[in-house]
Order: sequence, then C-alpha cells, then structure tokens
Amino acid sequence: MPNPKRRHSQQRSAKRRTHYKAEKLTLSKDSATGEIHVRHRAHVSEGKLFYKGKVVAEKSPVN
Repeated sequence: MPNPKRRHSQQRSAKRRTHYKAEKLTLSKDSATGEIHVRHRAHVSEGKLFYKGKVVAEKSPVN
C-alpha cells in the first residue's frame, strides 16, 4: 500500500477537522407515552421499549 513520504503538518490535519461539528439533537414527543425522546431512536418508558409509538419489547420478570 502507498505510504506518505513525508509527515503532514499539524495545520493540514486541523484544516481537515474544521468541518466536524457537534450537532443539536432533534427531540420528539411520543404519542403513546407523552415522553420526550431523541427522534428515530427507541426509548424506554415504564420498563417497556417503545419505537414509533408502539411497544417493541417488554422487560421480562426475573425469577
């Protein structure tokens, strides 16, 4: 595989990294529970896993 002959400067690396930004999370209110959660992610409410307003999984009782 090709390798660089010389080391890249720190400034060159920093220029490349200037485009990485922290993004603000988009929040939604669940229609079933009324809880606020991150959009397009499943969330836990009252021991149940919800996604798109529907129960996806329930917590099973431990014996």
